[in-house]
Amino acid sequence: MWWILAAVAAVASAYWFLIRPHKYWVKKGVKQGSPTFIFGDSWAQTMQKQSFSEMIEMIYNMCPNTRYSGFYQFLQPTLFLKDPELIKQITVKDFDHFVDHQRFIPEDSDPLWSNNLFALNGKRWREMRATLSPAFTSSKMKYMFSLISQSGEQFVNYFLKKNEDVITVEMKDVFTRFANDVIANTAFGVECDSLVDRQNEFYVMGKEATDFSSFWTNLKFILYFLTPTLSDLFKVRFFSEEVNKFFTSLVKTNIQSREKHGVVRPDMIHLLLEARKNGLKHEDSPSIQDTGFATVEEHEFTKNAKKSEREITDQDIASQALIFFFAGFDTVSSLMSLMSYELAVNPDVQDKLVQEVDDTLETCGGKISYEGLLGMKYLDMVVSESLRKWPNAISTDRICTKPYTIEPKNPDEKPLHLEKGTNIWIPTFAIHRDPEYYPEPGRFDPERFSDENKANIKPYTYLPFGTGPRNCIGSRFALLETKILFFYILSHFRIVPVQKTPIPLVLCKKQFNLNAEKGFWLGLKRRCKI
Repeated sequence: MWWILAAVAAVASAYWFLIRPHKYWVKKGVKQGSPTFIFGDSWAQTMQKQSFSEMIEMIYNMCPNTRYSGFYQFLQPTLFLKDPELIKQITVKDFDHFVDHQRFIPEDSDPLWSNNLFALNGKRWREMRATLSPAFTSSKMKYMFSLISQSGEQFVNYFLKKNEDVITVEMKDVFTRFANDVIANTAFGVECDSLVDRQNEFYVMGKEATDFSSFWTNLKFILYFLTPTLSDLFKVRFFSEEVNKFFTSLVKTNIQSREKHGVVRPDMIHLLLEARKNGLKHEDSPSIQDTGFATVEEHEFTKNAKKSEREITDQDIASQALIFFFAGFDTVSSLMSLMSYELAVNPDVQDKLVQEVDDTLETCGGKISYEGLLGMKYLDMVVSESLRKWPNAISTDRICTKPYTIEPKNPDEKPLHLEKGTNIWIPTFAIHRDPEYYPEPGRFDPERFSDENKANIKPYTYLPFGTGPRNCIGSRFALLETKILFFYILSHFRIVPVQKTPIPLVLCKKQFNLNAEKGFWLGLKRRCKI
């Protein structure tokens, strides 16, 4: 008799813990797909049969004609927002109900991760954002322009020294090295040349910090989604002990040296030290040109928020510098790789951009200036379309921080009550590929962002850097860095397909970010200037 009771208990437990969670949205009257046992809607992506971006598009399309739908990250119910007006409502108008991001790592297990702006929650996030946002204004980008430009010149000079008409290059590799040198220089005050010194410690540590392809890294995320309590118990870390020690020691030593010798550099550590000493104020002026159409403005919610009364520690500075590195190292190099691919396979677009580069160089007297670069309208159109077709933020998230009700708008809807802790996802990649908003979404067409056409883009359907107060603080830096590098490249080279170029592009299924299955192999063809 006991074995019958045990079997019944086992079946009941399996239902309660493994099957019942996938009924969550059905019980709330929300449409959902057909989640797989335990894995929910993440089965194909977890098994590396589907890229993360493909998963996002699949979920976006599985419940057509809905403003939102439900899906499951393993056993975790998540609400998928599809309607632009609803996205605006939740991320902007009612932001105070959706302040936080989802937490992946136990709060006290990895100080370097948990103290950065992305991971901070609630009041601590609001205060730190208000403290840091003045360091990312257009006036501060102009302040750092010379350092980024220096890295751009260093990059092209490396290839100009090669005695080859067409230099075959794996773009993700070289752009990652460029991004490493820019972040090392502008954020940490360290000068690198990662194309020459290919195994410099800064680059090696950066590669390790941003590697999400390993089995153990993926296991960490799966563990959190399945059993957050167990993840907390084992104090799972985001960064390895080696990465933590390297970046923390680097920043602290750098700060001590600057304070001892009175060193001042136009970089991020200097701005953060100024924020610690005196605080920073927003100093943007209409006379200083902004970095482009995709730039996200600082929201009044944080611009006017009270700055942190808690002293900014060396650990805080290390955390912010590292997340700045973390974002720049991989996401910016991915944008550059995808943009270079589009220029190679769309030579008509590249022809027009090369002409603008030449015209600008002549206007600037042979040396690019901040104003000259940001006055390049077609370059901005090309970057904007690259971010439309290939947004690095494939999706972004919010957590419901206090109970909220989505009121019905369509006939088949009823009030949807969201409990505190509910996960919300905004599917940027899928919205950018929706033909309702962007006809022929697979076509690379910078003219979508011309002066005549960009006014027709529906609000909250173009979200490459997120939206609302929790948008990406580094959008200006990413755009400036990308524009500088392509200006220097196209001044001397054309980007062309080579034998190893994968056409059409196939996305890698082993990584969360956008990467080519067989690499971004392209050629740098030396220009013959008349």
